[in-house]
Amino acid sequence: MTVAAISAGEKRSGFFLLPTATLWQREIVRFYRQRNRIIGALLSPLVFWFVIGSGIGPSFRTGSSPNGVSYLEYFYPGTLILIMLFTAIFSTISIIEDRREGFLQSVLVAPISPGSIVCGKILGGTTLAMLQGLIFLLLAPFVGIHITPERVLVCLGTLFVVGFGLTGLGFLVAWPMESTQGFHAIMNVFLIPLWLMSGALFPATNPHSWIYWAVHINPVTYGVAAVRRALYAGNPGVAHLPSFAFSLGVSAAFGLVMYLVAYLLVQRKRS
Repeated sequence: MTVAAISAGEKRSGFFLLPTATLWQREIVRFYRQRNRIIGALLSPLVFWFVIGSGIGPSFRTGSSPNGVSYLEYFYPGTLILIMLFTAIFSTISIIEDRREGFLQSVLVAPISPGSIVCGKILGGTTLAMLQGLIFLLLAPFVGIHITPERVLVCLGTLFVVGFGLTGLGFLVAWPMESTQGFHAIMNVFLIPLWLMSGALFPATNPHSWIYWAVHINPVTYGVAAVRRALYAGNPGVAHLPSFAFSLGVSAAFGLVMYLVAYLLVQRKRS
């Protein structure tokens, strides 16, 4: 290999990796400097989990869940996904702010790959979601879920895959938006219903119901299933769910599609 080829390879890697790492770091620093976003992304799902779990729990029967679990425990994996969703929302809303402040326009005209813009933003949101998911994982023993260090690592890997797809979806929603009000409107009528119809709140067991089919074509459903499988590995109570490999594969494919569509949007904006 010639010196010129090595130099060209280094330039290509710098063309992608350095801008990606810089944008990733900026997302992390920016998020944790805005304490209200941390509170909103972490405490809001906790309130949902505790209030809904405590209120519905006494009258709700989770017939297709691991034997003997309370509703708070059944709702726990869905709350993990809700944390990922809220963090994705609060991290990708920065795209609208960056456009208003002029930073996004500067990035778009810079000599860097469109893929690095997308990757840096999405990886930043995914990292934040994973960190907050890890905090919530520490509560698992208090609801009766036994977790080992190995299972925590599997859960974190699963949350990374799921979070990448959700953050990519948030990127696609935020990219064409001109105002945060419009973003929140889309969130309320699109993103939250995706979570509600994912098996997070209730199992869809009636194949004659439209909800049953809506749940099964919802990509977020497979993220919830993957997290349940990761938490209850080997438990016969989750045997009715899609396999861990299939659920994780669907979530990974969803994340890849979100990345590719986001890449095309950014590339078109630059052309």
